[in-house]
Amino acid sequence: MLTTFQKSPAQLDALNRIEAWTRARFALAPEEVVLVSELACALPGCPPLETVVAFWTLDKTRHHFKVFKRAEEVREGDLPYSWMKPGLAVPEGFDPSCC
Repeated sequence: MLTTFQKSPAQLDALNRIEAWTRARFALAPEEVVLVSELACALPGCPPLETVVAFWTLDKTRHHFKVFKRAEEVREGDLPYSWMKPGLAVPEGFDPSCC
């Protein structure tokens, strides 16, 4: 049976808030894409739910980071510092399934 994943209004607000914080923190233009997701993790030692943020800059560089909390628990201070932006870039050929 297929099931749709309904998000509560609180979860949608949290995802939108994290997107806005990410845009502000990394000075992203409106046309730069930001994706915020809450994912389940089944790996040993991994929290049951984590928030994953990916964004693409105008030069098509992909950046990503994780916050090991549910989206509703994420606070602005949990995001990486703006000076870390170059370190969040995903190198070409990187396999993100490892981390």
